Amino acid sequence: MIYRNNIFLSVSFIGLISLGLVMVTSSSIYIADNLTGNPFHFATRQALFIGIGILVFTIFLSTPSTFLEKIDWLFLLISIVLLIALFVPGIGTEVNGSIRWIRLGPINVQPGEVCKFSMILYTSGYCVRRMGEISTLRGFLKPLLLLGLVSFLILSQPDLGTTAIICAVVVAILFFAGISFFQFVLLLLLMGALGFIAIYFTPFRLTRVMSFMDPFLVQQGAGWQLSNSLIGIGQANWIGLGLGNSFQKNLFLPEAHTDFIFAILVEELGIFGVIFLISLYSFMIFAIFSIAMESLALKRFFQGFVSFGIGFLISIQALFNLAVNIGLLPTKGLTLPFISYGGTSIIIMMAFIGIVLRINNENRFY
Repeated sequence: MIYRNNIFLSVSFIGLISLGLVMVTSSSIYIADNLTGNPFHFATRQALFIGIGILVFTIFLSTPSTFLEKIDWLFLLISIVLLIALFVPGIGTEVNGSIRWIRLGPINVQPGEVCKFSMILYTSGYCVRRMGEISTLRGFLKPLLLLGLVSFLILSQPDLGTTAIICAVVVAILFFAGISFFQFVLLLLLMGALGFIAIYFTPFRLTRVMSFMDPFLVQQGAGWQLSNSLIGIGQANWIGLGLGNSFQKNLFLPEAHTDFIFAILVEELGIFGVIFLISLYSFMIFAIFSIAMESLALKRFFQGFVSFGIGFLISIQALFNLAVNIGLLPTKGLTLPFISYGGTSIIIMMAFIGIVLRINNENRFY
């Protein structure tokens, strides 16, 4: 079982990273040439990010999971400091009206991505430390207050998509750890109500929701991204137009190498490319959830909760991104894990896989 999980996870991990680099190279050629004069600008940077990610992956693969459990609070503290630093003049970098990045040399650090990492570790550690009281009101409210603080800071950027993902992951870990079904339903209702308020009382979010219902009706306005994504997907067949032959990436589809890279993948690689992509995700998520269940069977609760949180994060973020690209959800600004261009995102995802592989290898000795 342990060796099977290692094989499934390693093969799918390498496959997704490789496919992502190929698709970033293909989808970013025109925009990179238009912005920098170098058609391989984003591809080169993505290769650099992957190189840094390999180093981070190796560090976490070599780090005992029990050590992470002891310092989970430190990761949380760092992520909150980074979130607050975004709003300090001269530190946060504004792009398209959102302040989500801190520039550190060649890398733009995105604190929201770091927060995904820290919230999974801290929530898992909290559930282990408060196992006996997690279903009580006091034990239930503590992580929610922390989640409220983090959500407020991320929403202020503004970034509703990342907020929704983090809330969903934290609630999933709490439910997995043993909160009651009533508490779980209450949390879902609360998240739904807050999401409605965040959308209804924010004009640009409300416009996105309205435009996604019929993007071609407002194609020259709020529906531009989704309509061009659907046009690209609609041009595909079983084998696609061929790698590099997408029309939509020629400055028609905004964010073709980030949020909407799936549309380019479908257009160029066709349905077979989609099947290959989903197969890689399926192998990865199956392996991660298997490791989570095996850890719980060995009474390694922190390791089980962390693995479950990582698997849930990857699966729900991938589903959200695919749903946005095909018009099932409004545009949210979420990347496709391991595939989309982005420094902090790819490094954090590679760190996650290093942690899960470490946990799986540790399980051999219990």
